[in-house]
Amino acid sequence: MAGGITCGSLLQKLQLVWDEVGESDEDRDKVLYQLDQECLDVYKRKVDQATNSRDLLIQALDDSKIELARLLSALGEKAVARTPEKTSGTIKQQLAAIAPTLEQLNKKKNERKREFVSVQSQIDQICGEIAGTTEVGEQVATPQVNEDDLTLERLEDFRSQLQELEKEKSNRLEKVLDYVSMVHDLCTVLGMDFLSTVTEVHPSLDDSIADNCKSISDDTLSKLDKTVATLHEDKKLRLSKLQELAGQLYDLWDLMDAPTQERSMFDHVTCNRSASVDEVTAPGALALDLIEQAETEVQRLDQLKYSKMKEIAFKKQTELEDIYAGAHTVIDTAAAHMKLLALIEAGNIEPTELIADMEGQIAKAKEEALSRKDILDKVEKWMSACEEESWLEDYNRMTTDITPAEVPI
Repeated sequence: MAGGITCGSLLQKLQLVWDEVGESDEDRDKVLYQLDQECLDVYKRKVDQATNSRDLLIQALDDSKIELARLLSALGEKAVARTPEKTSGTIKQQLAAIAPTLEQLNKKKNERKREFVSVQSQIDQICGEIAGTTEVGEQVATPQVNEDDLTLERLEDFRSQLQELEKEKSNRLEKVLDYVSMVHDLCTVLGMDFLSTVTEVHPSLDDSIADNCKSISDDTLSKLDKTVATLHEDKKLRLSKLQELAGQLYDLWDLMDAPTQERSMFDHVTCNRSASVDEVTAPGALALDLIEQAETEVQRLDQLKYSKMKEIAFKKQTELEDIYAGAHTVIDTAAAHMKLLALIEAGNIEPTELIADMEGQIAKAKEEALSRKDILDKVEKWMSACEEESWLEDYNRMTTDITPAEVPI
Protein backbone atom coordinates (compact mmCIF):
# COMPACT_ATOMS: atom_id res chain seq x y z
CA MET A 1 0.00 0.00 0.00
CA ALA A 2 1.30 3.48 -0.86
CA GLY A 3 3.26 5.28 1.95
CA GLY A 4 3.54 2.07 4.03
CA ILE A 5 -0.12 2.37 5.10
CA THR A 6 -1.79 -1.00 5.62
CA CYS A 7 -5.10 -2.19 6.98
CA GLY A 8 -3.34 -3.32 10.19
CA SER A 9 -1.63 0.05 10.80
CA LEU A 10 -4.89 1.86 10.21
CA LEU A 11 -6.67 -0.47 12.62
CA GLN A 12 -3.99 0.23 15.29
CA LYS A 13 -4.38 3.95 14.73
CA LEU A 14 -8.16 3.56 15.05
CA GLN A 15 -7.68 1.69 18.37
CA LEU A 16 -5.51 4.49 19.69
CA VAL A 17 -8.14 7.05 18.76
CA TRP A 18 -10.84 4.97 20.47
CA ASP A 19 -8.66 4.67 23.58
CA GLU A 20 -8.22 8.40 23.75
CA VAL A 21 -11.90 8.98 23.15
CA GLY A 22 -12.98 6.21 25.47
CA GLU A 23 -15.21 4.28 23.03
CA SER A 24 -16.98 1.34 24.55
CA ASP A 25 -16.26 -2.18 23.44
CA GLU A 26 -19.83 -2.48 22.06
CA ASP A 27 -19.37 0.55 19.78
CA ARG A 28 -15.97 -0.66 18.82
CA ASP A 29 -17.39 -4.08 17.80
CA LYS A 30 -20.11 -2.44 15.73
CA VAL A 31 -17.56 -0.39 13.79
CA LEU A 32 -15.31 -3.37 13.28
CA TYR A 33 -18.30 -5.43 12.07
CA GLN A 34 -19.20 -2.67 9.60
CA LEU A 35 -15.61 -2.60 8.36
CA ASP A 36 -15.66 -6.39 7.82
CA GLN A 37 -18.94 -6.13 5.88
CA GLU A 38 -17.64 -3.30 3.72
CA CYS A 39 -14.47 -5.28 2.97
CA LEU A 40 -16.57 -8.31 2.06
CA ASP A 41 -18.70 -6.19 -0.24
CA VAL A 42 -15.59 -4.85 -1.96
CA TYR A 43 -14.11 -8.33 -2.36
CA LYS A 44 -17.43 -9.68 -3.57
CA ARG A 45 -17.70 -6.97 -6.22
CA LYS A 46 -14.17 -7.65 -7.35
CA VAL A 47 -14.82 -11.38 -7.49
CA ASP A 48 -18.01 -10.79 -9.48
CA GLN A 49 -16.15 -8.50 -11.88
CA ALA A 50 -13.38 -11.04 -12.28
CA THR A 51 -15.91 -13.82 -12.83
CA ASN A 52 -17.77 -11.80 -15.46
CA SER A 53 -14.51 -10.95 -17.16
CA ARG A 54 -13.52 -14.63 -17.16
CA ASP A 55 -16.92 -15.65 -18.53
CA LEU A 56 -16.61 -13.08 -21.30
CA LEU A 57 -13.15 -14.37 -22.16
CA ILE A 58 -14.45 -17.94 -22.17
CA GLN A 59 -17.31 -16.87 -24.44
CA ALA A 60 -14.85 -15.04 -26.68
CA LEU A 61 -12.68 -18.15 -26.79
CA ASP A 62 -15.69 -20.33 -27.61
CA ASP A 63 -16.81 -17.84 -30.29
CA SER A 64 -13.28 -17.80 -31.70
CA LYS A 65 -13.23 -21.58 -31.86
CA ILE A 66 -16.67 -21.62 -33.53
CA GLU A 67 -15.56 -18.90 -35.99
CA LEU A 68 -12.37 -20.86 -36.66
CA ALA A 69 -14.36 -24.01 -37.40
CA ARG A 70 -16.80 -22.05 -39.60
CA LEU A 71 -13.95 -20.43 -41.55
CA LEU A 72 -12.17 -23.73 -42.00
CA SER A 73 -15.39 -25.31 -43.27
CA ALA A 74 -16.27 -22.37 -45.55
CA LEU A 75 -12.79 -22.25 -47.06
CA GLY A 76 -12.50 -26.03 -47.24
CA GLU A 77 -9.34 -25.99 -45.14
CA LYS A 78 -8.16 -28.99 -43.17
CA ALA A 79 -8.73 -28.51 -39.42
CA VAL A 80 -5.47 -30.21 -38.49
CA ALA A 81 -3.46 -27.88 -40.66
CA ARG A 82 -5.17 -24.69 -39.46
CA THR A 83 -6.14 -25.29 -35.78
CA PRO A 84 -3.65 -23.64 -33.35
CA GLU A 85 -1.44 -26.10 -31.49
CA LYS A 86 -1.83 -24.33 -28.11
CA THR A 87 -5.03 -25.70 -26.58
CA SER A 88 -3.95 -25.36 -22.94
CA GLY A 89 -2.81 -22.54 -20.65
CA THR A 90 -4.77 -19.52 -19.51
CA ILE A 91 -7.79 -18.29 -21.38
CA LYS A 92 -5.92 -15.20 -22.57
CA GLN A 93 -3.05 -17.37 -23.76
CA GLN A 94 -5.46 -19.54 -25.73
CA LEU A 95 -7.12 -16.44 -27.20
CA ALA A 96 -3.75 -14.99 -28.14
CA ALA A 97 -2.81 -18.30 -29.77
CA ILE A 98 -5.96 -18.50 -31.90
CA ALA A 99 -6.08 -14.81 -32.92
CA PRO A 100 -3.38 -14.91 -35.71
CA THR A 101 -5.05 -17.91 -37.34
CA LEU A 102 -8.42 -16.18 -37.25
CA GLU A 103 -6.94 -13.03 -38.73
CA GLN A 104 -5.23 -15.00 -41.50
CA LEU A 105 -8.38 -16.99 -42.29
CA ASN A 106 -10.57 -13.87 -42.30
CA LYS A 107 -8.16 -12.22 -44.71
CA LYS A 108 -8.24 -15.30 -46.93
CA LYS A 109 -12.03 -15.38 -46.66
CA ASN A 110 -12.32 -11.77 -47.85
CA GLU A 111 -9.97 -12.43 -50.77
CA ARG A 112 -11.90 -15.58 -51.71
CA LYS A 113 -15.19 -13.70 -51.43
CA ARG A 114 -13.89 -11.05 -53.85
CA GLU A 115 -13.01 -13.83 -56.29
CA PHE A 116 -16.53 -15.25 -56.00
CA VAL A 117 -18.07 -11.80 -56.51
CA SER A 118 -15.91 -11.22 -59.59
CA VAL A 119 -16.73 -14.58 -61.19
CA GLN A 120 -20.44 -14.48 -60.31
CA SER A 121 -20.72 -10.89 -61.58
CA GLN A 122 -19.30 -11.96 -64.94
CA ILE A 123 -21.70 -14.92 -65.03
CA ASP A 124 -24.67 -12.67 -64.25
CA GLN A 125 -23.43 -10.18 -66.88
CA ILE A 126 -23.25 -12.76 -69.68
CA CYS A 127 -26.52 -14.45 -68.65
CA GLY A 128 -28.20 -11.04 -68.72
CA GLU A 129 -26.74 -10.27 -72.15
CA ILE A 130 -27.99 -13.61 -73.51
CA ALA A 131 -31.44 -13.14 -71.97
CA GLY A 132 -31.55 -9.54 -73.18
CA THR A 133 -32.17 -8.17 -69.68
CA THR A 134 -28.73 -6.54 -69.51
CA GLU A 135 -27.13 -4.37 -72.16
CA VAL A 136 -23.53 -5.06 -73.10
CA GLY A 137 -21.27 -3.08 -70.75
CA GLU A 138 -24.09 -2.34 -68.30
CA GLN A 139 -23.06 -2.68 -64.64
CA VAL A 140 -24.86 -5.55 -62.93
CA ALA A 141 -25.82 -5.60 -59.27
CA THR A 142 -23.29 -7.11 -56.83
CA PRO A 143 -24.26 -10.77 -56.46
CA GLN A 144 -25.07 -12.36 -53.12
CA VAL A 145 -22.25 -14.73 -52.17
CA ASN A 146 -22.85 -17.73 -49.92
CA GLU A 147 -20.19 -17.12 -47.28
CA ASP A 148 -20.69 -20.59 -45.82
CA ASP A 149 -19.30 -22.18 -48.98
CA LEU A 150 -16.19 -20.47 -50.29
CA THR A 151 -14.28 -23.61 -51.19
CA LEU A 152 -11.92 -23.77 -54.14
CA GLU A 153 -14.02 -26.60 -55.58
CA ARG A 154 -17.09 -24.38 -55.71
CA LEU A 155 -15.04 -21.50 -57.11
CA GLU A 156 -13.77 -23.79 -59.85
CA ASP A 157 -17.36 -24.80 -60.62
CA PHE A 158 -18.24 -21.13 -61.11
CA ARG A 159 -15.12 -20.60 -63.21
CA SER A 160 -16.05 -23.57 -65.41
CA GLN A 161 -19.55 -22.15 -65.78
CA LEU A 162 -18.06 -18.77 -66.69
CA GLN A 163 -15.76 -20.40 -69.25
CA GLU A 164 -18.73 -22.11 -70.91
CA LEU A 165 -20.67 -18.85 -70.95
CA GLU A 166 -17.72 -16.96 -72.44
CA LYS A 167 -17.53 -19.62 -75.16
CA GLU A 168 -21.28 -19.27 -75.73
CA LYS A 169 -20.91 -15.49 -75.88
CA SER A 170 -18.07 -15.81 -78.40
CA ASN A 171 -20.15 -18.15 -80.59
CA ARG A 172 -23.14 -15.83 -80.39
CA LEU A 173 -21.02 -12.81 -81.29
CA GLU A 174 -19.65 -14.71 -84.29
CA LYS A 175 -23.22 -15.50 -85.38
CA VAL A 176 -24.26 -11.87 -84.92
CA LEU A 177 -21.32 -10.64 -87.02
CA ASP A 178 -22.09 -13.23 -89.72
CA TYR A 179 -25.71 -12.11 -89.79
CA VAL A 180 -24.68 -8.44 -89.93
CA SER A 181 -22.33 -9.24 -92.84
CA MET A 182 -25.17 -11.03 -94.67
CA VAL A 183 -27.50 -8.08 -94.06
CA HIS A 184 -24.82 -5.75 -95.42
CA ASP A 185 -24.30 -7.82 -98.58
CA LEU A 186 -28.04 -8.17 -99.20
CA CYS A 187 -28.69 -4.46 -98.62
CA THR A 188 -25.84 -3.64 -101.03
CA VAL A 189 -27.32 -5.80 -103.79
CA LEU A 190 -30.86 -4.56 -103.12
CA GLY A 191 -29.76 -0.92 -102.96
CA MET A 192 -31.14 -0.54 -99.42
CA ASP A 193 -29.81 1.51 -96.48
CA PHE A 194 -27.79 -0.98 -94.44
CA LEU A 195 -27.41 1.21 -91.33
CA SER A 196 -31.13 1.84 -90.82
CA THR A 197 -31.93 -1.81 -91.56
CA VAL A 198 -29.46 -3.28 -89.08
CA THR A 199 -29.97 -0.74 -86.29
CA GLU A 200 -33.70 -1.40 -86.48
CA VAL A 201 -32.84 -4.86 -85.15
CA HIS A 202 -30.66 -3.41 -82.34
CA PRO A 203 -28.84 -0.07 -82.01
CA SER A 204 -25.58 -1.77 -80.97
CA LEU A 205 -25.21 -3.34 -84.44
CA ASP A 206 -23.99 -0.01 -85.83
CA ASP A 207 -20.54 -0.31 -87.45
CA SER A 208 -19.24 2.47 -85.22
CA ILE A 209 -19.81 0.32 -82.11
CA ALA A 210 -17.07 -2.15 -81.16
CA ASP A 211 -17.74 -5.84 -81.78
CA ASN A 212 -17.45 -6.75 -78.09
CA CYS A 213 -20.26 -4.29 -77.32
CA LYS A 214 -22.81 -5.71 -79.76
CA SER A 215 -26.01 -7.35 -78.53
CA ILE A 216 -25.90 -11.17 -78.46
CA SER A 217 -29.36 -11.76 -76.97
CA ASP A 218 -31.79 -14.42 -78.16
CA ASP A 219 -34.09 -11.65 -79.36
CA THR A 220 -31.34 -10.00 -81.42
CA LEU A 221 -30.32 -13.29 -83.04
CA SER A 222 -33.96 -14.12 -83.81
CA LYS A 223 -34.59 -10.70 -85.38
CA LEU A 224 -31.37 -10.92 -87.42
CA ASP A 225 -32.37 -14.36 -88.70
CA LYS A 226 -35.80 -13.03 -89.74
CA THR A 227 -34.23 -9.94 -91.34
CA VAL A 228 -31.81 -12.04 -93.40
CA ALA A 229 -34.64 -14.38 -94.44
CA THR A 230 -36.83 -11.42 -95.46
CA LEU A 231 -34.02 -9.74 -97.42
CA HIS A 232 -33.11 -13.02 -99.11
CA GLU A 233 -36.74 -13.54 -100.11
CA ASP A 234 -36.83 -9.97 -101.46
CA LYS A 235 -33.67 -10.73 -103.41
CA LYS A 236 -35.25 -13.83 -104.99
CA LEU A 237 -38.44 -11.97 -105.88
CA ARG A 238 -36.55 -9.01 -107.35
CA LEU A 239 -34.23 -11.27 -109.34
CA SER A 240 -37.21 -13.19 -110.68
CA LYS A 241 -38.88 -9.91 -111.66
CA LEU A 242 -35.70 -8.58 -113.25
CA GLN A 243 -35.14 -11.80 -115.21
CA GLU A 244 -38.74 -11.66 -116.42
CA LEU A 245 -38.21 -8.07 -117.56
CA ALA A 246 -34.90 -9.01 -119.21
CA GLY A 247 -36.69 -11.77 -121.15
CA GLN A 248 -39.35 -9.31 -122.27
CA LEU A 249 -36.65 -6.86 -123.38
CA TYR A 250 -34.93 -9.54 -125.46
CA ASP A 251 -38.23 -10.54 -127.06
CA LEU A 252 -39.07 -6.93 -127.91
CA TRP A 253 -35.56 -6.19 -129.18
CA ASP A 254 -35.61 -9.26 -131.38
CA LEU A 255 -39.12 -8.40 -132.55
CA MET A 256 -38.09 -4.92 -133.62
CA ASP A 257 -34.51 -5.77 -134.65
CA ALA A 258 -33.14 -3.32 -132.08
CA PRO A 259 -29.51 -2.33 -132.73
CA THR A 260 -26.70 -3.54 -130.46
CA GLN A 261 -26.04 -0.04 -129.17
CA GLU A 262 -29.62 0.26 -127.91
CA ARG A 263 -29.44 -3.15 -126.26
CA SER A 264 -26.10 -2.42 -124.58
CA MET A 265 -27.71 0.41 -122.64
CA PHE A 266 -29.45 -2.27 -120.54
CA ASP A 267 -26.53 -4.64 -120.05
CA HIS A 268 -26.73 -4.00 -116.29
CA VAL A 269 -30.27 -5.43 -116.41
CA THR A 270 -29.78 -8.35 -118.79
CA CYS A 271 -26.42 -9.48 -117.37
CA ASN A 272 -28.26 -11.42 -114.64
CA ARG A 273 -30.84 -12.93 -116.99
CA SER A 274 -29.78 -16.51 -116.24
CA ALA A 275 -27.94 -15.98 -112.94
CA SER A 276 -28.84 -17.80 -109.72
CA VAL A 277 -29.67 -15.88 -106.55
CA ASP A 278 -26.25 -16.52 -105.00
CA GLU A 279 -24.45 -15.39 -108.16
CA VAL A 280 -25.92 -11.87 -108.02
CA THR A 281 -23.56 -9.85 -105.79
CA ALA A 282 -22.93 -6.56 -107.61
CA PRO A 283 -23.90 -3.40 -105.67
CA GLY A 284 -27.35 -2.18 -106.66
CA ALA A 285 -27.88 -5.08 -109.06
CA LEU A 286 -31.42 -5.55 -107.75
CA ALA A 287 -32.22 -1.99 -106.68
CA LEU A 288 -35.83 -0.91 -107.05
CA ASP A 289 -34.95 2.02 -109.32
CA LEU A 290 -33.15 -0.38 -111.71
CA ILE A 291 -36.24 -2.61 -111.85
CA GLU A 292 -38.43 0.45 -112.40
CA GLN A 293 -36.10 1.54 -115.19
CA ALA A 294 -36.44 -1.85 -116.88
CA GLU A 295 -40.22 -1.76 -116.46
CA THR A 296 -40.36 1.67 -118.06
CA GLU A 297 -38.29 0.46 -121.01
CA VAL A 298 -40.49 -2.61 -121.46
CA GLN A 299 -43.58 -0.39 -121.44
CA ARG A 300 -41.98 1.97 -123.97
CA LEU A 301 -41.01 -0.86 -126.30
CA ASP A 302 -44.37 -2.52 -125.84
CA GLN A 303 -46.11 0.62 -127.01
CA LEU A 304 -43.61 1.07 -129.84
CA LYS A 305 -44.11 -2.44 -131.17
CA TYR A 306 -47.70 -1.65 -132.23
CA SER A 307 -46.51 1.21 -134.40
CA LYS A 308 -43.80 -0.95 -135.95
CA MET A 309 -45.84 -4.09 -136.22
CA LYS A 310 -46.94 -3.44 -139.83
CA GLU A 311 -43.36 -2.76 -140.93
CA ILE A 312 -42.01 -5.85 -139.21
CA ALA A 313 -44.87 -8.07 -140.37
CA PHE A 314 -44.48 -7.10 -144.04
CA LYS A 315 -40.73 -7.57 -143.73
CA LYS A 316 -41.36 -11.11 -142.51
CA GLN A 317 -43.87 -11.59 -145.34
CA THR A 318 -41.27 -10.54 -147.89
CA GLU A 319 -38.82 -13.01 -146.35
CA LEU A 320 -41.46 -15.73 -146.62
CA GLU A 321 -42.16 -14.89 -150.26
CA ASP A 322 -38.42 -14.95 -151.08
CA ILE A 323 -38.18 -18.46 -149.65
CA TYR A 324 -41.14 -19.66 -151.72
CA ALA A 325 -39.73 -17.97 -154.81
CA GLY A 326 -36.38 -19.65 -154.23
CA ALA A 327 -38.18 -22.98 -153.97
CA HIS A 328 -40.14 -22.23 -157.16
CA THR A 329 -43.42 -22.40 -155.18
CA VAL A 330 -46.15 -20.18 -156.49
CA ILE A 331 -48.21 -18.27 -153.91
CA ASP A 332 -50.78 -15.51 -154.13
CA THR A 333 -48.69 -12.65 -152.71
CA ALA A 334 -51.42 -10.07 -153.18
CA ALA A 335 -53.94 -12.11 -151.20
CA ALA A 336 -51.35 -12.76 -148.48
CA HIS A 337 -50.62 -9.03 -148.18
CA MET A 338 -54.35 -8.22 -147.94
CA LYS A 339 -54.90 -10.86 -145.25
CA LEU A 340 -51.93 -9.63 -143.22
CA LEU A 341 -53.07 -6.02 -143.46
CA ALA A 342 -56.57 -6.97 -142.33
CA LEU A 343 -55.22 -8.79 -139.27
CA ILE A 344 -53.09 -5.81 -138.26
CA GLU A 345 -55.80 -3.23 -138.70
CA ALA A 346 -58.38 -5.37 -136.86
CA GLY A 347 -56.15 -5.34 -133.76
CA ASN A 348 -57.42 -8.74 -132.68
CA ILE A 349 -53.97 -10.32 -132.44
CA GLU A 350 -50.95 -9.51 -130.32
CA PRO A 351 -47.93 -8.38 -132.33
CA THR A 352 -45.76 -11.04 -130.74
CA GLU A 353 -48.29 -13.73 -131.63
CA LEU A 354 -48.51 -12.48 -135.21
CA ILE A 355 -44.75 -12.38 -135.64
CA ALA A 356 -44.40 -15.76 -133.94
CA ASP A 357 -46.98 -17.17 -136.37
CA MET A 358 -45.13 -15.68 -139.34
CA GLU A 359 -41.81 -17.00 -138.07
CA GLY A 360 -43.49 -20.40 -137.82
CA GLN A 361 -44.57 -20.07 -141.48
CA ILE A 362 -41.02 -19.07 -142.44
CA ALA A 363 -39.59 -22.09 -140.59
CA LYS A 364 -42.11 -24.37 -142.33
CA ALA A 365 -41.32 -22.84 -145.74
CA LYS A 366 -37.61 -23.40 -145.14
CA GLU A 367 -38.28 -27.07 -144.32
CA GLU A 368 -40.36 -27.47 -147.46
CA ALA A 369 -37.67 -25.74 -149.54
CA LEU A 370 -35.06 -28.04 -148.03
CA SER A 371 -37.18 -31.11 -148.82
CA ARG A 372 -37.50 -29.97 -152.45
CA LYS A 373 -33.82 -29.18 -152.80
CA ASP A 374 -32.96 -32.52 -154.43
CA ILE A 375 -35.75 -32.13 -157.00
CA LEU A 376 -34.80 -28.52 -157.69
CA ASP A 377 -31.16 -29.49 -158.11
CA LYS A 378 -32.14 -32.17 -160.63
CA VAL A 379 -34.44 -29.74 -162.47
CA GLU A 380 -31.64 -27.17 -162.54
CA LYS A 381 -29.21 -29.76 -163.89
CA TRP A 382 -31.78 -30.83 -166.52
CA MET A 383 -32.38 -27.22 -167.52
CA SER A 384 -28.61 -26.67 -167.74
CA ALA A 385 -28.29 -29.77 -169.87
CA CYS A 386 -31.12 -28.61 -172.11
CA GLU A 387 -29.48 -25.21 -172.52
CA GLU A 388 -26.16 -26.84 -173.35
CA GLU A 389 -27.80 -29.16 -175.85
CA SER A 390 -29.63 -26.22 -177.46
CA TRP A 391 -26.37 -24.30 -177.70
CA LEU A 392 -24.62 -27.21 -179.38
CA GLU A 393 -27.42 -27.55 -181.89
CA ASP A 394 -27.22 -23.84 -182.66
CA TYR A 395 -23.48 -24.08 -183.03
CA ASN A 396 -23.64 -27.09 -185.36
CA ARG A 397 -26.24 -25.36 -187.45
CA MET A 398 -24.07 -22.28 -187.74
CA THR A 399 -21.03 -24.28 -188.80
CA THR A 400 -23.07 -26.23 -191.33
CA ASP A 401 -24.42 -23.10 -192.98
CA ILE A 402 -20.95 -21.66 -193.67
CA THR A 403 -19.79 -22.23 -197.40
CA PRO A 404 -16.12 -23.11 -198.33
CA ALA A 405 -15.62 -19.73 -199.91
CA GLU A 406 -16.51 -18.16 -196.65
CA VAL A 407 -13.97 -20.18 -194.75
CA PRO A 408 -11.02 -17.94 -193.99
CA ILE A 409 -7.69 -18.93 -195.51
